[in-house]
Amino acid sequence: MLQPKRVKYRRPHRVSYEGVASKGNNVEFGEYGLVATEGGYVDNHQIESARIVLARYTDRAGKVWIRIFPHLARTKKPAEVRMGSGKGSPEAWAAVVKQGKVLFEIGGIAPEAMINALHQAGFKLPIKTKVVKRTKALSQADLLKMEEQHESTLEAIEAEDQITTETISDTGNETPAADATPAADAAPKEEAK
Repeated sequence: MLQPKRVKYRRPHRVSYEGVASKGNNVEFGEYGLVATEGGYVDNHQIESARIVLARYTDRAGKVWIRIFPHLARTKKPAEVRMGSGKGSPEAWAAVVKQGKVLFEIGGIAPEAMINALHQAGFKLPIKTKVVKRTKALSQADLLKMEEQHESTLEAIEAEDQITTETISDTGNETPAADATPAADAAPKEEAK
Protein backbone atom coordinates (compact mmCIF):
# COMPACT_ATOMS: atom_id res chain seq x y z
CA MET A 1 0.00 0.00 0.00
CA LEU A 2 1.02 3.58 -0.54
CA GLN A 3 2.15 5.54 2.49
CA PRO A 4 4.84 8.12 3.19
CA LYS A 5 8.23 6.96 4.45
CA ARG A 6 8.46 9.77 6.96
CA VAL A 7 6.16 12.56 8.20
CA LYS A 8 6.77 15.68 10.22
CA TYR A 9 3.78 15.13 12.54
CA ARG A 10 2.43 11.71 13.48
CA ARG A 11 -1.15 12.85 14.10
CA PRO A 12 -1.86 15.88 11.92
CA HIS A 13 -4.91 18.11 11.75
CA ARG A 14 -7.32 17.47 8.92
CA VAL A 15 -6.74 19.23 5.61
CA SER A 16 -9.85 20.65 3.93
CA TYR A 17 -10.97 19.22 0.59
CA GLU A 18 -13.40 22.09 -0.07
CA GLY A 19 -12.92 24.26 -3.15
CA VAL A 20 -11.48 23.66 -6.61
CA ALA A 21 -8.04 22.23 -7.32
CA SER A 22 -5.57 24.81 -8.64
CA LYS A 23 -2.80 22.25 -9.34
CA GLY A 24 -2.91 18.86 -10.96
CA ASN A 25 -6.13 19.63 -12.80
CA ASN A 26 -4.92 18.89 -16.36
CA VAL A 27 -4.08 15.61 -18.09
CA GLU A 28 -0.31 16.02 -18.48
CA PHE A 29 1.16 12.55 -19.12
CA GLY A 30 -1.37 10.21 -20.70
CA GLU A 31 -4.15 10.48 -23.26
CA TYR A 32 -7.15 10.12 -20.92
CA GLY A 33 -7.60 10.93 -17.24
CA LEU A 34 -9.99 10.29 -14.35
CA VAL A 35 -11.02 13.60 -12.75
CA ALA A 36 -12.78 14.15 -9.41
CA THR A 37 -16.07 16.06 -9.73
CA GLU A 38 -16.31 16.53 -5.94
CA GLY A 39 -13.92 16.78 -3.02
CA GLY A 40 -13.13 14.07 -0.49
CA TYR A 41 -10.57 11.82 1.14
CA VAL A 42 -9.31 8.81 -0.85
CA ASP A 43 -7.43 6.30 1.29
CA ASN A 44 -4.51 4.10 0.23
CA HIS A 45 -6.65 0.94 -0.06
CA GLN A 46 -9.03 2.66 -2.48
CA ILE A 47 -6.13 3.95 -4.61
CA GLU A 48 -4.64 0.44 -4.76
CA SER A 49 -8.03 -1.07 -5.62
CA ALA A 50 -8.48 1.37 -8.52
CA ARG A 51 -4.94 0.65 -9.74
CA ILE A 52 -5.66 -3.09 -9.79
CA VAL A 53 -8.82 -2.47 -11.84
CA LEU A 54 -6.82 -0.37 -14.33
CA ALA A 55 -4.23 -3.14 -14.67
CA ARG A 56 -6.92 -5.78 -15.16
CA TYR A 57 -8.97 -3.90 -17.75
CA THR A 58 -5.90 -2.93 -19.80
CA ASP A 59 -4.29 -6.41 -19.63
CA ARG A 60 -1.25 -4.67 -18.10
CA ALA A 61 -0.62 -2.91 -21.40
CA GLY A 62 0.05 0.79 -21.95
CA LYS A 63 1.07 3.03 -19.08
CA VAL A 64 -0.83 4.18 -16.00
CA TRP A 65 0.04 7.28 -13.94
CA ILE A 66 -1.23 7.68 -10.36
CA ARG A 67 -1.49 11.42 -9.77
CA ILE A 68 -2.47 11.35 -6.08
CA PHE A 69 -0.58 10.15 -3.01
CA PRO A 70 -1.91 9.47 0.53
CA HIS A 71 0.11 11.93 2.64
CA LEU A 72 -2.48 12.55 5.38
CA ALA A 73 -2.66 10.19 8.39
CA ARG A 74 -6.27 9.44 9.41
CA THR A 75 -6.62 8.71 13.12
CA LYS A 76 -9.20 6.66 14.99
CA LYS A 77 -9.91 5.98 18.65
CA PRO A 78 -10.55 2.39 19.75
CA ALA A 79 -14.11 1.12 20.22
CA GLU A 80 -15.84 1.71 23.59
CA VAL A 81 -13.39 4.35 24.80
CA ARG A 82 -14.68 7.40 26.68
CA MET A 83 -14.38 10.89 25.30
CA GLY A 84 -11.15 12.81 25.90
CA SER A 85 -7.67 11.43 26.61
CA GLY A 86 -6.22 12.95 23.45
CA LYS A 87 -6.24 12.17 19.77
CA GLY A 88 -6.45 8.59 18.48
CA SER A 89 -3.62 6.71 16.85
CA PRO A 90 -3.08 6.68 13.04
CA GLU A 91 -5.16 3.98 11.34
CA ALA A 92 -4.95 4.78 7.59
CA TRP A 93 -3.40 7.14 5.07
CA ALA A 94 -5.47 9.30 2.77
CA ALA A 95 -5.05 11.68 -0.15
CA VAL A 96 -6.88 15.00 0.02
CA VAL A 97 -8.71 15.38 -3.30
CA LYS A 98 -10.31 18.64 -4.36
CA GLN A 99 -12.84 19.08 -7.15
CA GLY A 100 -11.14 19.00 -10.57
CA LYS A 101 -8.07 17.02 -9.46
CA VAL A 102 -6.78 14.41 -11.93
CA LEU A 103 -6.55 11.09 -10.06
CA PHE A 104 -5.30 8.65 -12.71
CA GLU A 105 -4.00 8.95 -16.26
CA ILE A 106 -3.61 6.28 -18.91
CA GLY A 107 -2.08 6.08 -22.38
CA GLY A 108 -0.62 3.80 -25.03
CA ILE A 109 -3.61 1.55 -25.84
CA ALA A 110 -6.91 1.76 -27.75
CA PRO A 111 -9.14 4.71 -26.69
CA GLU A 112 -12.18 2.48 -25.97
CA ALA A 113 -10.11 0.31 -23.62
CA MET A 114 -8.73 3.37 -21.79
CA ILE A 115 -12.18 4.92 -21.32
CA ASN A 116 -13.66 1.63 -20.09
CA ALA A 117 -10.78 1.01 -17.66
CA LEU A 118 -11.00 4.51 -16.15
CA HIS A 119 -14.79 4.23 -15.90
CA GLN A 120 -14.49 0.94 -13.98
CA ALA A 121 -11.75 2.37 -11.70
CA GLY A 122 -14.09 5.24 -10.78
CA PHE A 123 -16.44 2.74 -9.09
CA LYS A 124 -13.71 1.88 -6.55
CA LEU A 125 -13.41 5.47 -5.30
CA PRO A 126 -15.59 7.15 -2.65
CA ILE A 127 -16.06 10.31 -4.74
CA LYS A 128 -17.80 11.07 -8.03
CA THR A 129 -15.51 11.09 -11.06
CA LYS A 130 -15.55 11.57 -14.81
CA VAL A 131 -13.28 10.53 -17.69
CA VAL A 132 -11.68 13.37 -19.66
CA LYS A 133 -9.50 13.48 -22.77
CA ARG A 134 -6.22 15.34 -22.97
CA THR A 135 -6.73 18.87 -24.33
CA LYS A 136 -3.12 19.54 -25.37
CA ALA A 137 -2.25 17.23 -28.28
CA LEU A 138 0.59 14.76 -27.76
CA SER A 139 3.55 15.00 -30.13
CA GLN A 140 4.30 12.13 -32.49
CA ALA A 141 7.46 11.33 -30.50
CA ASP A 142 5.45 11.00 -27.27
CA LEU A 143 2.93 8.69 -28.96
CA LEU A 144 5.74 6.50 -30.33
CA LYS A 145 7.38 6.39 -26.88
CA MET A 146 4.12 5.17 -25.30
CA GLU A 147 3.70 2.51 -27.99
CA GLU A 148 7.30 1.29 -27.41
CA GLN A 149 6.61 1.00 -23.68
CA HIS A 150 3.43 -0.92 -24.49
CA GLU A 151 5.35 -3.38 -26.70
CA SER A 152 8.10 -3.86 -24.13
CA THR A 153 5.60 -4.60 -21.37
CA LEU A 154 3.88 -7.21 -23.53
CA GLU A 155 7.25 -8.90 -24.21
CA ALA A 156 8.06 -8.86 -20.49
CA ILE A 157 4.69 -10.40 -19.63
CA GLU A 158 5.17 -13.14 -22.24
CA ALA A 159 8.66 -13.87 -20.86
CA GLU A 160 7.25 -14.15 -17.32
CA ASP A 161 4.51 -16.50 -18.50
CA GLN A 162 6.95 -19.03 -19.97
CA ILE A 163 7.42 -21.97 -17.62
CA THR A 164 10.82 -23.61 -17.31
CA THR A 165 10.96 -27.40 -17.25
CA GLU A 166 14.16 -27.61 -15.20
CA THR A 167 13.98 -29.43 -11.89
CA ILE A 168 15.46 -27.30 -9.18
CA SER A 169 16.57 -28.92 -5.92
CA ASP A 170 15.00 -27.73 -2.71
CA THR A 171 17.83 -28.86 -0.44
CA GLY A 172 20.79 -28.31 -2.74
CA ASN A 173 22.27 -31.70 -1.80
CA GLU A 174 21.07 -33.63 -4.83
CA THR A 175 23.32 -33.78 -7.88
CA PRO A 176 21.74 -32.84 -11.22
CA ALA A 177 21.15 -35.67 -13.71
CA ALA A 178 23.52 -34.10 -16.28
CA ASP A 179 26.46 -34.10 -13.82
CA ALA A 180 25.80 -37.68 -12.63
CA THR A 181 26.06 -39.21 -16.11
CA PRO A 182 29.66 -38.16 -16.93
CA ALA A 183 30.87 -39.25 -13.47
CA ALA A 184 29.34 -42.70 -13.99
CA ASP A 185 31.03 -42.98 -17.41
CA ALA A 186 34.40 -41.88 -16.05
CA ALA A 187 34.50 -44.43 -13.21
CA PRO A 188 34.51 -47.62 -15.38
CA LYS A 189 37.34 -46.24 -17.59
CA GLU A 190 39.62 -45.81 -14.56
CA GLU A 191 38.91 -49.36 -13.36
CA ALA A 192 39.71 -50.77 -16.82
CA LYS A 193 43.26 -49.37 -16.70
